[in-house]
Amino acid sequence: MEDRNPISPHIQIYNWHISSLVSISHRITGIINFFAITLIGLWMASLLLGEGYYEHTSSFLSSFFGKFICIGIIWSFTFQVLSEIRHLVMDLGYGFEPKTTKISGLIVLIGSFPISVSIYAIGRLII
Repeated sequence: MEDRNPISPHIQIYNWHISSLVSISHRITGIINFFAITLIGLWMASLLLGEGYYEHTSSFLSSFFGKFICIGIIWSFTFQVLSEIRHLVMDLGYGFEPKTTKISGLIVLIGSFPISVSIYAIGRLII
């Protein structure tokens, strides 16, 4: 007896769309943001433990790797915010046309980078 269940599209024949990429990235950045907020909380808690603990954290964040992590976290938050705005507009019933979803997905993907760099640069000027 032959099994006649439909076969799901395999990854080799599935056509990726911008919406798929934004959706998957939105979930990943949500997880990253959870851990980022935890790290920020620990960094703030290090203030309570004394100046020595804070200095270790501050020196790490001043290193190349620390700056890379800071920019990555800023990008993650920026991407998440832009994606949430996109979802809010879609929850209101707009932007479901294929062309519009492609444009809004590209705005989220591409727009998150210059906004992140701008936030980092402004933060460096203030601090």
